[in-house]
Amino acid sequence: MPEFSSAKYWETRYRGGGNSGAGSYNRLARFKAEFINAFVSNNDISTVIEFGCGDGNQLSQLKIENYTGVDVSPTILAQCREKFPEQNYHFVDYTGLSEIEMSDLVLSMDVVFHLVEDRVFEKYISDIFTFALNYVIFYSSDHDAETRDVHVRHRCVSAYVQRMYPEWRLVAKIPNIYPFDPASPHNTSFADFMVFGRQNLTCRILVPAAES
Repeated sequence: MPEFSSAKYWETRYRGGGNSGAGSYNRLARFKAEFINAFVSNNDISTVIEFGCGDGNQLSQLKIENYTGVDVSPTILAQCREKFPEQNYHFVDYTGLSEIEMSDLVLSMDVVFHLVEDRVFEKYISDIFTFALNYVIFYSSDHDAETRDVHVRHRCVSAYVQRMYPEWRLVAKIPNIYPFDPASPHNTSFADFMVFGRQNLTCRILVPAAES
């Protein structure tokens, strides 16, 4: 069997007309947007980098002054550039990180558990903290486990970051208000929010309420 490539998987998926998945749509997308928008507003965030911007549906619900989206898929980056022509929105191929600058906040949403290769995962986390000035927010599962899906592998993000990047601290872990339910996999998620900040920083966090 050839070695699996997460980058090739997503480029093939997007080139074939696929999207970023259920987590970027409907009530899950609204939950994420409400949390991120409140964090950006309450903590004077003016610049944001998202590592793994995907198809832009989640981005369309975010209120960010200056945004840089990074992705491994040339197909989806071209679509995002067309969808978001604003001058303060930029979309960069993962191979072009030298083009971007450090940002107040770096986002990683529904990405980590798709990085099944160890070397890809380790580089991804390193790149995130290289470009983060003050805060990093992960939206991901947080335990180590293999799955039956070739493109999904759970990682214990919080433990890895605290071991490898001790200058950062886990400020808060916010459980998903729609925890995973196998009877409703497209409207629930195993991902939670994890907010990291530099050791000397504090932040304000508001937790959204579930939709009735």
